[in-house]
Amino acid sequence: MTQIELRGVQKFFGAVQVIKDLNLTIADNEFIVLLGQSGCGKTTTLRAIAGLETIDEGDILIDGEPVQHLKAAHRDIAMVFQSFSLYPHMSVYENIAFPLRATRKSKAEIDGEVRSVAKVLQIGNLLDKKPSALSGGDMQRVAIGRALVRRPKAMLMDEPIGALDAKLREEMRAEIKRLHVKQGSTTIYVTHDQIEAMSLADRIVIMHEGVLQQVGSPSDVYTRPANLFVAQFVGSPVMNVANAAVAMNGSGARVTVDGAAEGFRFPAELVGQLDAAKAQQGRLALGIRPEGVLVSKAAADGYLPVEAHIIEPLGSYDIVDLKVGGQMLRARTRSGFVGKPGDQVFARLDPAQAHFFDTASGNSLGVRL
Repeated sequence: MTQIELRGVQKFFGAVQVIKDLNLTIADNEFIVLLGQSGCGKTTTLRAIAGLETIDEGDILIDGEPVQHLKAAHRDIAMVFQSFSLYPHMSVYENIAFPLRATRKSKAEIDGEVRSVAKVLQIGNLLDKKPSALSGGDMQRVAIGRALVRRPKAMLMDEPIGALDAKLREEMRAEIKRLHVKQGSTTIYVTHDQIEAMSLADRIVIMHEGVLQQVGSPSDVYTRPANLFVAQFVGSPVMNVANAAVAMNGSGARVTVDGAAEGFRFPAELVGQLDAAKAQQGRLALGIRPEGVLVSKAAADGYLPVEAHIIEPLGSYDIVDLKVGGQMLRARTRSGFVGKPGDQVFARLDPAQAHFFDTASGNSLGVRL
């Protein structure tokens, strides 16, 4: 069992605070991804857990025991970096075996451990080769094997596939997930790539300027963003966000995007939910993902006429920019659905996929229809 807990962790570099009161619990066998922009504090957090950085305040606990005063060598944690850092004069076998040389294990035991890890990573046929003869993906497998061979309490990975090309990254994502499932180790993975985060994580920890923004499953952070930063950081394309006004209109509600002459039709319960959340007119933002913007070629009940602008063909689907008032809303349509820029089409918003935020605080108002 390997549980890692951070309690009130603070870290300064001079006058700059890079981790601000971070509290996080990572369960045994969990795959956690720290996601955020460059400079948000995610790598510093990882290095603090590993013992490569000291913290200024707070506690880091592994299996309930504080370790912030222990050196890295005494924490029984392995780390894999973006750079492969292999010994060029050693074979793959020797690179993987290197961490075991300092132990009292016999030569036969070391050989068994190395070959076992190589089999799991599917590099058994590369053991006699030097790093210079390997591809980028194989070198990263060797680096992971070297970390795994001593069976650490936890694996920490700092953008381990960031230097690989797109095809190799896709292959290595699947490989890392398969390895985690097979080994069952507690894993903390750092990346700024949301695709890696969504495809790998049991839970995603989103950070911004040293502050934890949201912790949740990939589905949670995508469908229930806690604030505007998360809403516009997770998802590709990002969530549409526009200032909006909400008012009752007959038996329903109308949501009018800033600058638009007409509003989109919403259920009447929206007004009650916004009132309960103490939403203030003039501080309200509508958020909706492209798949929540529904497009029709013909006029239909509840649809407003809009003009298509930029069309991005992405193979199985298109992303179409639609001008609504003074705003551009991006919609996801099937490939070739909108003929060309300048065409008039009709759009409505799916209330079930709409989010509302307070623009002053940036926080979600928690409205769900």
